[in-house]
Amino acid sequence: MKTTLLYRIGHVSAAHPIRALICFVAALGVLIAAASAFGGDTQEDWDVTGTPSQAGIDLLREHVPGAGNAFARIVVHSEDGSVPASAIDGLRDRLARMEHAATVDEARYSADRDTAVVTVGYDVPVTDQSIMGNADGLEKAIAPTADAGFQVEMNGSVPETAAAPIKGHAEIIGITLALLIMVFAFGSVVAAGLPIVTAVAGLIAASAGVMLLAGVMNVSPTAPMVASMVGLGVGIDYALLVVSRHVEFMRRGHDPVESAARSVATAGRSATFAATTVLVSLMGLRLAGLPTYSSFGFATAIAVVAMLAATLVVVPALCRVAGRRIVPRTVRRSGPAGIPRRIPLTARWAGRVGRRPVVAILLALIVLVALAAPAAAMRTWPSDSGAQSTELTTRRAHDLLAAEFGPGINAEVVVVARSGAPDQLSAALRDVARVPGVTAVAPVTESPDGAIEIAPITIGADPAAAATGDLLSAIRDRLPEGAILTGETAYYDDISHMLQRRLWLVIGFVVVASVVLLTVLFRSVVVPVKAAAMNLLSVAAAYGVITAVFQWGWGLSLLGVDNPVAVSSWVPILIFAILFGLSMDYEVFLLSRIREDWLATGDARLSVISGLAKTGRVITTAAAIMVAVFLSFATETDIVMKMLGLGMAVAVFLDATLVRMVLVPATMSLLGRYNWWLPDWLDRILPHVGLESGDDVDTPAEPRSQRPEPRMTSV
Repeated sequence: MKTTLLYRIGHVSAAHPIRALICFVAALGVLIAAASAFGGDTQEDWDVTGTPSQAGIDLLREHVPGAGNAFARIVVHSEDGSVPASAIDGLRDRLARMEHAATVDEARYSADRDTAVVTVGYDVPVTDQSIMGNADGLEKAIAPTADAGFQVEMNGSVPETAAAPIKGHAEIIGITLALLIMVFAFGSVVAAGLPIVTAVAGLIAASAGVMLLAGVMNVSPTAPMVASMVGLGVGIDYALLVVSRHVEFMRRGHDPVESAARSVATAGRSATFAATTVLVSLMGLRLAGLPTYSSFGFATAIAVVAMLAATLVVVPALCRVAGRRIVPRTVRRSGPAGIPRRIPLTARWAGRVGRRPVVAILLALIVLVALAAPAAAMRTWPSDSGAQSTELTTRRAHDLLAAEFGPGINAEVVVVARSGAPDQLSAALRDVARVPGVTAVAPVTESPDGAIEIAPITIGADPAAAATGDLLSAIRDRLPEGAILTGETAYYDDISHMLQRRLWLVIGFVVVASVVLLTVLFRSVVVPVKAAAMNLLSVAAAYGVITAVFQWGWGLSLLGVDNPVAVSSWVPILIFAILFGLSMDYEVFLLSRIREDWLATGDARLSVISGLAKTGRVITTAAAIMVAVFLSFATETDIVMKMLGLGMAVAVFLDATLVRMVLVPATMSLLGRYNWWLPDWLDRILPHVGLESGDDVDTPAEPRSQRPEPRMTSV
C-alpha cells in the first residue's frame, strides 16, 4: 500500500519539505500571474430566460429608453414643511447629467408635500459593471440637496447593489476563532496553526482560480464570498483531519516523514472523497436555472479543490518542518503512547448510546423534527430594500415611501403588450382595476416607436408582503393573451416561484448522486441511504431555524435586524447544496474509521465505539471551527449573508451533535452487521475504491485480496 499515489505525495512532501513548499508557492505564483493576465472582473447576470417577466423586461428595453433597465428612486423629505419645487428642479438637473441616465421623471409629491420622489431610468441593466455597486454618481447628485437641510434617501436597483457592500472582515474573524478553537483542542500552537496556514494558502489559490473563472463566464460578485466561506471551513477541516492522523501516528512511535505519508494515505483519502461529495452537491446548483447559482457552484468548487490540493501537499511538508513539536508537550515528555489507557469520552458516550439505541434515536428525532417544523410555514421572496438594516439608505427610503405614499409605492408592476389591440387591453385593465388590492391602473400609453403598449399598475401591498403573490396571480389571470405582467416586483415573483419548483430537482439530484458515491465508497446500501436521510433532517432543521428567526422574528434583534422578513428566495437552494455536501464530509470522516475497525474485527458494535472514539475530537473540533466561520459571516450587513451564515452554522452544529454523536452510533448499533449489507449483484459491478486504513499502510506487502473482508451481502 506504500506505493499508493497519496502515500507517495505525502512521503515526497514530507521527505523534501522545503522543495515541496517552494513548488507550491511557485505554482501559486503562476496561478496568480495567470489570473492577472487572463482573469476577469466579477459580473452579475440576473436575466432569467424563459420567465414571462423577463420577456416583458426585454420588450421594454428594446422599445422604451430607460425602461426595463437599472433605476433609482431619490426620496427627498422635509421635517419643516413642504419640499420646494426649486430644490427638486436642481436635483433633477444634476441627476440628468449622470453617466447612463436616460430618463428623469417628474417628481411625485406626497399629500402634504413634505416628501417628493424622483425616479431615474438608466440606459444599461443594473448588472452593468459601470453602475453595479457604484452609487457615486447618485451621491454626488444628491449632496447639494442634503446639504440644504433635507433628508435624502435612495432605493431602487442601483442603490440596492451598493448599499450593503460585503466588508470582508468575516474571514479574519473566522480564522481567529478557528485558531483559538484548535489551540484548545490540540494543546499545541504548532498543531493549531498548521491547518490555518494551509487554509490561507488554499484561499489565495481559490481567489486566483475564481478570477480565472470570471475571465470565461459571468461570476456573481457574491460568489467569491460564498466560496471563501465554504472553502475556509472545509480547508481547515481537511487539514485538521490529516494533522490529527499525523499526530496519532507520531504517538505510535513513527518518525515525522513516515507519519506524514501515512496520514495523507489514510486521512488524505478520506478528505479526497469528502471533497468529491461536496463537489457533487455543488454541481446541483446548475439545475436551479439561474446563471448566478452556476457561478456560485463553480466558484465554490474551485475553492474546495484548492483547499484539498493544499491539504495533500502543504500539510505533510509543514508536519515534517514542525517535527515532534506538533505533538503536545505533555505527550512528547512521556514518549510514544500507543493506545491511550483512559477510555475517551466519545467512546463511553457511544457505548451508552449503543445500549439504548431506540431511545437515543427517538429523542434525537423529536428535537430535529421540532426544529424543522417551522420550515412548513417558510415563505420566500428575493430580498429587497425592505428586508435590509435601517442603517442603510435603501431601507430608510423604503420606509419613507411606505409612510408617505403607501406600501405599494415600493412595488413596480407594469403590463406590456405589443400594439394592435388597445381596446382589448383597456377592457382587461378595467377588470384589473376592480381586483382587491389594486389601488390604481394608469392609462395605456404607447412606446415612442409605437411598437408596444404600456400600463403601470399600483398595488396596495409591499412587494414582500404575503398577499403580493396572490395579487399578482389575480392580475395575470385577467390579462388578455399576449399581455405580460412585468416590472421588478413581477420579476421577483417569477424568480420566487421558479426557485421553489427547482429546489426539488436540486434535492433529488444531490441526494441520488451522493447515495451512489457513498455506496461505491463504503460498499453498502444501508449506510448511504441512512446518511442521506439524516442529512436531509439536519438541513430541514436549518430551514426551520431560519424561518423562526427571520420570518417569525425569534431572537432577530441579536443579528441586528429590526423586523421580521420573508426568507430570501436565494437561500434555500444555496444552503441545501452546500450543507448536504458538508454533512457528507463528517459522514465520510466518521464512517471511514468505523469501516476500518469493521474490516479489521468484524464486530459491528465495537467498530462504532472505536470509530467514534478516534474521530470524536476531530469532528467536534472541525464542526466548532465551521460554526465559528459561518457565524462570522452572519455579522455582515447584508440580510442574505446573515441567513446563509446562521442557517449553515445551525445545520453543522446539529449535524456534528445530534446526527454524528447520537443518530449515527445509535442506528449503526441497532442495525449491526446489516449496516454493511450489499446485494451480491451490486457487489460484483461496483468498482473497488475503498478507504485505506492504518493497517493497510503498516503491511504493504499483503495484498488486500488475501485478507478476509467482513461484509453483509444477500444470498
